[in-house]
Amino acid sequence: MFPLGWVLSAQPPAGQCGDSAQKRASSPGWKAAWSTFPLLGSPLEMPVLGFKTLPSNLYPSSKVDKPKERAVYSPALSQPLWLHQPPPALLEASSGPSLSFKAANSYLRDQWFHSLQWKKKIYKYKKVLSNPSRWEVVLKEIRTLVDMALTSPLQDDSINQAPLEIVSKLLSENTNLTTQEHENIIVAIAPLLENNHPPPDLCEFFCKHCRERPRSMVVIEVFTPVVQRILKHNMDFGKCPRLRLFTQEYILALNELNAGMEVVKKFIQSMHGPTGHCPHPRVLPNLVAVCLAAIYSCYEEFINSRDNSPSLKEIRNGCQQPCDRKPTLPLRLLHPSPDLVSQEATLSEARLKSVVVASSEIHVEVERTSTAKPALTASAGNDSEPNLIDCLMVSPACSTMSIELGPQADRTLGCYVEILKLLSDYDDWRPSLASLLQPIPFPKEALAHEKFTKELKYVIQRFAEDPRQEVHSCLLSVRAGKDGWFQLYSPGGVACDDDGELFASMVHILMGSCYKTKKFLLSLAENKLGPCMLLALRGNQTMVEILCLMLEYNIIDNNDTQLQIISTLESTDVGKRMYEQLCDRQRELKELQRKGGPTRLTLPSKSTDADLARLLSSGSFGNLENLSLAFTNVTSACAEHLIKLPSLKQLNLWSTQFGDAGLRLLSEHLTMLQVLNLCETPVTDAGLLALSSMKSLCSLNMNSTKLSADTYEDLKAKLPNLKEVDVRYTEAW
Repeated sequence: MFPLGWVLSAQPPAGQCGDSAQKRASSPGWKAAWSTFPLLGSPLEMPVLGFKTLPSNLYPSSKVDKPKERAVYSPALSQPLWLHQPPPALLEASSGPSLSFKAANSYLRDQWFHSLQWKKKIYKYKKVLSNPSRWEVVLKEIRTLVDMALTSPLQDDSINQAPLEIVSKLLSENTNLTTQEHENIIVAIAPLLENNHPPPDLCEFFCKHCRERPRSMVVIEVFTPVVQRILKHNMDFGKCPRLRLFTQEYILALNELNAGMEVVKKFIQSMHGPTGHCPHPRVLPNLVAVCLAAIYSCYEEFINSRDNSPSLKEIRNGCQQPCDRKPTLPLRLLHPSPDLVSQEATLSEARLKSVVVASSEIHVEVERTSTAKPALTASAGNDSEPNLIDCLMVSPACSTMSIELGPQADRTLGCYVEILKLLSDYDDWRPSLASLLQPIPFPKEALAHEKFTKELKYVIQRFAEDPRQEVHSCLLSVRAGKDGWFQLYSPGGVACDDDGELFASMVHILMGSCYKTKKFLLSLAENKLGPCMLLALRGNQTMVEILCLMLEYNIIDNNDTQLQIISTLESTDVGKRMYEQLCDRQRELKELQRKGGPTRLTLPSKSTDADLARLLSSGSFGNLENLSLAFTNVTSACAEHLIKLPSLKQLNLWSTQFGDAGLRLLSEHLTMLQVLNLCETPVTDAGLLALSSMKSLCSLNMNSTKLSADTYEDLKAKLPNLKEVDVRYTEAW
């Protein structure tokens, strides 16, 4: 490879000639920095080892005193190296053809040497495995290659990836292998897969094996640790979609075993771990990504026939020309309405040919022309984008019957919906799962499929039963103007298949923690008043409470509607009892708000919520403007009494247990409050952000709270009258 005596070092040998070089060469330390190894090969193998150029004048002339210097570069060593001739003192120490290295330390020197050895061996294996003749020999060479990678002292990711890529190329070029040969190769490379992701082509090979032999022991013994590593460490399936596809096929292979979903359930349990908290934060997002992709694939044919876009299979095989594709058929999903159906039938006889299909709670209408329908346009009211419930797109394939999936797609759907159910059963995963599913990341065809929405109802029920706000708040839409799970599973929604039981439970949990109670009641009164009254008429206690709150907060302006609500309440025993309690509260409220009483009031320390309620019920406090609850034991529960004080302008909550929930309620009702002291209270950004609606605030004390700098800047921008602010001992200080 190099002529006798020429050496390789990381620095140019400037000045290593003449007397100074001889002095350095005679130094014991200088000689110790060099190490001599046998030559690795001939000069023809320079490109194989990664050197881009071979020095043209490599062999020096003996008549030339100054040695020739040439620089070469090896990607294996990731740095330029210099060829030069050392002083004779070092040449005399070497015997036979050799290659000398000079490095700052022995570790770097050894890495150089093993890198060159690795390059040479990889080149040999690529050459041997590129033209296989006998697969027994090939399998033996693969095992030797794997052993070499595992025992290599080099510390680099490419050491294990290079053999996998060689095997991947071998499999892609030889598709006529038997199943036994497939399994032998997989078992041979299994040790490398324990700490490395398989390359894309190898993932395709694994997917094929999972589909063709799902009951093979290779799936359980070899693929399980590979998939576990993918789920624990993968950061983005978008950059490596074949890893996701391999994980998806692996789970389906587990589902094909005799135990079926029990095996899948044990696999999910192994990914979560035995403790109450999963130690791997990437497992849940990766599992959800696999589930969403698998569910989408079940409806791919319906989706492609709806939007006229090519399927993945067509993309792989070469998409057909637009003229060869069938024209799209716009569809709408409508709620059952006899009048609307009769109007559609009349229009159909006159101008259109449409098919109306009943599917439990919905009607699927296929419009076969692009002509606008006046009746439907009038019902829309404007040209704004329809929401998901009123205009849910479905496939032309279901024009005469409800959506029916093929056997394989049906098994896939059942498997992955069951996995979503399993994920929702883990308390530590439920908040993240609710956040991931809040935007409703499913195709519209899936939401029009009765079986899918019926199975997914369990997951939504788990969200509705969770007392944590970060979980059940995800039932609402992710942004204004977009439907959420609350709308889809409410009476009249496309996914509602009961008498409103899930809707009632969702309303109950949301009313218990929703800080914009008044706004939430307004949305119910505008969109779901009919279902609320119907459920209240059937004795549902949650809906009776909702109707009473609508009357108490003056949500309903129409007198006829108010009388109808009162009649509904008086039609049941529970409604009659709650309406009487409402009337009593209204009388007490009138007495409380009657003009008179003190203008300033201070509760003794250690007072509780019950003490405050008892005090306010003892007389009139219509003139009360300044209330001090400092150093008392009141909590957010007292906010229900504070919002009934019409003249309150100054409120002192210093060193109390008043929290975010009470602060949100105050922000809705005490809009005229001018001075608020929250010093040393447990309020956080979640509650402090609600203060932005209190435009009359002039003085705000947030000393020693969990206020962040961003929230403080937001409050300053939204409260124009704010002049005095105390943010000491906070992040914003």
